Amino acid sequence: MFLKTKKEVLLLKDAIRKPVYDIDPIYTKRWSPRSFLSRAIPDDDLKGLFEAARWAPSSANVQPWRFVIARNEADKEAFLSFIHDSNTIWCKHAPVLAAVISKMDEQKFGGHNPTHAFDTGAAWACLALEAARREIITHAMAGFHKQKAKAALRIPDNFEIHAIVAIGYQGEKEWLSEGLQQREVPSNRNEVDSFLFEGDFHNTNF
Repeated sequence: MFLKTKKEVLLLKDAIRKPVYDIDPIYTKRWSPRSFLSRAIPDDDLKGLFEAARWAPSSANVQPWRFVIARNEADKEAFLSFIHDSNTIWCKHAPVLAAVISKMDEQKFGGHNPTHAFDTGAAWACLALEAARREIITHAMAGFHKQKAKAALRIPDNFEIHAIVAIGYQGEKEWLSEGLQQREVPSNRNEVDSFLFEGDFHNTNF
C-alpha cells in the first residue's frame, strides 16, 4: 500500500526519525523528497539558503565552496542535459537546480587545498538545514555526468563539482511514478554506537 499524501509522509517521518539523544528537531525534519511543486522560491528565501552556507566552518577561512544555480528554462535545460535520466524524471519539476562546487587549489596552502571537499560538504549541510527551517526541501544528487556538467557550466579545471541539488517546495507523493512513490519515504539513520569509537577505530566502548 502506498502512502499517497504529503501529510501521511510527514507523519511517517515523525514515526521513523526519532533521535536517541536530545537534539534540535531541524536535524530530523530535514530529508530528501523527490516530489516538487513548480512554485518559484522568493529571492530573499533563496538567498537565505546561501547565506547559511556562507557561515559554514572553513579551514583557514578559505571558503572553497561555489554554487551555480539554474532557475529559468534555458539554464535548467542545460542542467538536465547532464543529469541522469533516473533523476531528471523528478528533478525537472524543481524550481531551482544548484551545482555544488569547490576550489581545489589554494595559495595559502602552497597548492592543493586538502580540505576543499570537507569544507564544501559543511556548506551544503548548512544550506540544507536552513532550507528545512524555511519549509523548503532539498535533494542532492550524485547521478550526473561530471565532465558534461563541467563543460556545460564552464567550470574551470581547478574546481571540482560534487553534486546537483534540487531545491523547492514539497509536492504530493502521488505525483510520482509507482516506483518513486515507494522510495518517497524518510529514511532512518544508524545509531551513534555503530560509528563512534573511542581511543582507536576498533574500540566501541563509549
